[in-house]
Parts: sequence; C-alpha cells; structure tokens
Amino acid sequence: MQDLFEKDPARAQRMSFDWQDFYLDYSKNRISEETLDLLFQLAAEVKLKEAISAQFSEEKINETEGRVVGHTALRNFDSMKVEVAESLQKIKEFTRSVTTGAWKGYSGKSVTTVVNIGIGGSDLGPDMVCEALRYYRNELDVRFVSNVDGDHVMETLKGLDRETTLFIIVSKTFTTQETLTNAQTIRKWFLKDASETDIEKHFVAVSTNLDAVADFGIASQNVFPMWDWVGGRFSLWSSVGLSIACAVGYENFEELLKGAHEMDTHFVSSEFEQNIPVILALLSVWYNNFFKAESECVVPYSQYLNKLVAYLQQGVMESNGKSTDRNGDPIDYQTGTIIWGSTGTNAQHAFFQLLHQGTKLIPTDFIAFTRSLHGNQDHQNKLLANCVAQTEALLQGTYGEEVENNFKLFKGNQPTNTILIKKLTPNTLGGLIALYEHKLFVQGVVWNIFSYDQWGVELGKKLAKGTLQNIENDVESNGMNTSSGELIKKIKKSW
Repeated sequence: MQDLFEKDPARAQRMSFDWQDFYLDYSKNRISEETLDLLFQLAAEVKLKEAISAQFSEEKINETEGRVVGHTALRNFDSMKVEVAESLQKIKEFTRSVTTGAWKGYSGKSVTTVVNIGIGGSDLGPDMVCEALRYYRNELDVRFVSNVDGDHVMETLKGLDRETTLFIIVSKTFTTQETLTNAQTIRKWFLKDASETDIEKHFVAVSTNLDAVADFGIASQNVFPMWDWVGGRFSLWSSVGLSIACAVGYENFEELLKGAHEMDTHFVSSEFEQNIPVILALLSVWYNNFFKAESECVVPYSQYLNKLVAYLQQGVMESNGKSTDRNGDPIDYQTGTIIWGSTGTNAQHAFFQLLHQGTKLIPTDFIAFTRSLHGNQDHQNKLLANCVAQTEALLQGTYGEEVENNFKLFKGNQPTNTILIKKLTPNTLGGLIALYEHKLFVQGVVWNIFSYDQWGVELGKKLAKGTLQNIENDVESNGMNTSSGELIKKIKKSW
C-alpha cells in the first residue's frame, strides 16, 4: 500500500467520497483500480442489484423459513405499511404518557424507571442504542435484563421502587426460556408488595402470543405487535425499540428510523462505485476469501458506541455464520467473518499491539465523529488525532526508515477503512446501523448463503431443556456425552 500511495498522489481522493454527513475513506486497503473493477464485476455476476431489488420489493428471500425480510419497511416513512404506522402511533402515545408522568403505577406515582426484559435481538439493539444516545436521554432510568443469570437479574432490580418501575417484556413467542424465566422472577419480586391486579399498570409486552401475555396479567391494550417478516436481530426499528423511545423520547426514536431509511435509499439507489455498504462488503469478501483473513475489527472513536461491537457481532455472525449454500450443498470456501473490537482510545492500550506487530491480517474499520456533543474541543482534537494517527501507523509502519532492532520494526501495510461522521445524532446513528445491516446482506449474496435464518441458534436451546431436567432431577444423563455427564455430576455435588 505504501508503494501504491507513492505512485498515485490522487489515490486518497479517488478512493473516498461524501454522502450526507458521512465520509468514507477506503484508500488504505490492499487494492488497486483493477481490484475494484474485478470486485464490481463479481457483484454483477452474483446479481447483487437484483438481490437488493428482491429484498426491497418484499420477495421471500428468507427461503428456508419462507419469510419476507422486511425490517427496512419499519423505517420507510415515504411508503409506510398501515400496521407499521399504527404501531408507531401506539409507541408515540405510550412513550409520551410515560415521559410526561401521565402513566401512573398502582400507588398513583409516575414512572421513574423502565426495565427492558429480553435477550438477543430483543436486548442487544435497544441496549446499544440507548447507550449510544445517552446524550439525548431524558430523566427516565432505563435498564436492561437479558442473561438468565439470576445474579444479573437481582443486581438490576437492586434499589428499584416497585411503585415507580415499569417493565417491558420483549418476546415474540412469549416462550423464550431466558426472557420468561427473568420475567417470572421479576413478577414474583413485584408481587411481594403489590397485587395481581397491579401487574397491568407495571408490565407491558412486545409479543404475538396474546394468550400467554394475558395469563401473565398484562392488559391487551398494553401489548405491542411483532411480525414474522422482521428478524430478531433487525427488530430494534419495531416495537422492540419501545425502550429506546422511552429513553430518548419518541421524536428522537423517529429520527433514528429516518436516518436508517436514508441509508436504505443510498444503498438501493447509488451506483456501486459510490455505495458505502457495497464497497465495505466487497472489501470484506476480498480479505476473507483472497487473503484468508478470519476476522474484522471495528473501533468506534466514541465511548457512546461502547456496545456497538457486541450488537454487530450478533448481526454479522448470526447472519453469515453458515456452511451450507442456497442450494443446500456444503460450502468449500470461507463465509462469515469474526467481528471484534472496542472503543478508541481504550483499544489502543489493549489489542492494538496485535494489529501493528502481530502475525495476523486484521482489516479494521475506524468510526469517528468530527464534532463532540459536549463541546470539549481539546478532548475531541486529541481523540481524532489518535484515530487518524493509528490508521497512518497501520498503513506506513516503519516502512522506509531505519530501526535499531527488529523489535521496533513495524511492517505497516495493515488495511483500514475510516468512516467519518459529522456528529453523533439519532439520525446518523440510524444510518450507521443500517450501513452494517446492508453490508452483511451484500456479503451473504456474494457467498450464496441465506443471511436471514438462524438455525444454528436452535440446537443448543433444545439440548438445554433436557440438560436442565438432568440437573434438576436425580436422573442419569442417559444419551449424553460422558464429558457433559461428568460436568452435571460436578454441578450436583456442589449443592
């Protein structure tokens, strides 16, 4: 890459472009113009344009589950489905009643704390967004319970007032083991000082299982819809984002959706040569399949985005961790990449040593905002200086310099993309999340896999039910691997 920059002074200008408040610089990659031409030819060969059209025209591209992939319709205010508009109106009215104090608990007090109970897509997205938009949050204390770890639940409940706490249970089927276990534990905690009839004033649900919700004690008017054409890991734009709307207000929630829709429009309408998700996806394929790079690092230079990587891990690895192609045949090439990372500058003092002098090729996305929210320019200048300097160091290393020993040798030539965004707002955050959604979709098209099913999640769930019976009851672990059987014996002895 050092040679490419020396030979072509205009490389940085040609391999970068603006779109609204976003600027992408992908010049620090191991690519030439020929590489790009061939990657765009690959996109044409796999009929990427047609695949994009199929998704946005609501064809059943999730073929193994026979479903439409329609999460982009949740944020399309230009042509919104009636049921989506009605759901947003219900979110708006509910949110305003809570944030204005009109919603009263069983003792007549207003809500001060909202607790979201969910897991996976019903937790990671809302939790990440609430943290990312902390600057815009109102006075409500919004918390999240996900792990079935009882200590996690009790720590979350610690110090809460039953009279002023509202719980949102998010479960499409209302049968997810972790979510329902946590919900029942919290229900028992609530009923220590309240009555069954008080539940409808303190619990709401996002679900399709109306009977189970009613049995729990939640009033029908306090149930928000979910649809089978929205996958869990893409559901924060739906009623699953109710906790987001509570935390930052409905207007900011709507701006989040609009920002995502603007990225949708960019993805659908822009030529591939000026298309941020397409370029990032093709570069990912380039390193994954031609350089055998197994992972990608994501480093946001904003502490607000400290939960973004965990969110992207689910989105990317649950979507593209597949070893069977669309014809049902085994795959003999690499598919899904491993996503990892952390926030800068913290990451620089942790794993950046591996990026600079390790033996692995790890392409890295740097994400930064040119303007701070609190206006401390000294901090922001230093933050951005570190961001740019790290991409420069990864590119250049000690190339062309004399070093006193090999311990201080940096080969450089480490690829990076830099995504500069003017300011972290609900709108730009929505665009950033949608960018990575579309990136993983493009990867799936190129790899000829179904990105929107998740059969790999189910096997462990099924086995856990039988394992639980073995742990809770004095029975032999018949049919179970001897290692697992011995582990269960150890667990029982610890009692």
